[in-house]
Amino acid sequence: MDDPRRHVRSVGGLNVLFVMAATAEYGPHLKARIDPLMTGVGPVEAAAATGMTLAGLRHGNALPDLIFTLGSAGSRILDHAGVYQVASVSYRDMDASALGFERGLTPFADHPVVIPVPHQFEGVPAASLSTGGAIISGAAYDAIAADMVDMETFAVLRAAHRFRVPVIGLRGISDGKSELTRYEDWTEYLHIIDERLAAALDLFESEVTAGRFSLLAPAAGETP
Repeated sequence: MDDPRRHVRSVGGLNVLFVMAATAEYGPHLKARIDPLMTGVGPVEAAAATGMTLAGLRHGNALPDLIFTLGSAGSRILDHAGVYQVASVSYRDMDASALGFERGLTPFADHPVVIPVPHQFEGVPAASLSTGGAIISGAAYDAIAADMVDMETFAVLRAAHRFRVPVIGLRGISDGKSELTRYEDWTEYLHIIDERLAAALDLFESEVTAGRFSLLAPAAGETP
């Protein structure tokens, strides 16, 4: 059985659980720095794997101080192969509007349509993110209000909320400027994103070590 503690690394005194979705995004630069939990692709896999891992860590009195989710994302407006922090996240698949609920709002849940992610560090720009179970390409971006899209972050964040663990996120833009027509349209620049995500992790560690990153702000969706 996998020991979930191996996915947790001390960063400047913070115990950080690193979470990714797919091995294609996990290149040599990240491999030299972290051993992330690999959840699998999509919100269901991400929620299940993150929740199970956090439950195991809690059972061993080893809950992390922070979850750091990272990987690729699509965007037709952000810089291709650029790296961005997650400023906020929403769940684009949720639509209970036929029952009178705002589109994107999960009925009877304790969070808004767009959940802010208050934990940021200096030196990397931030952008809004939309999570869902479908690949977004071409005209499908017309229905997306967020700056970038992925398939896991909202699920990771909601699982983390159940254990009151704050989340920070990084995404590298792998596609979106043109229509996706093949697998390689996603993977072509992942090696560049791997290097840039690793550089951003180094910056994060420097900020934590220097005392410029704080977890004193409430986790997204929590009441101060």
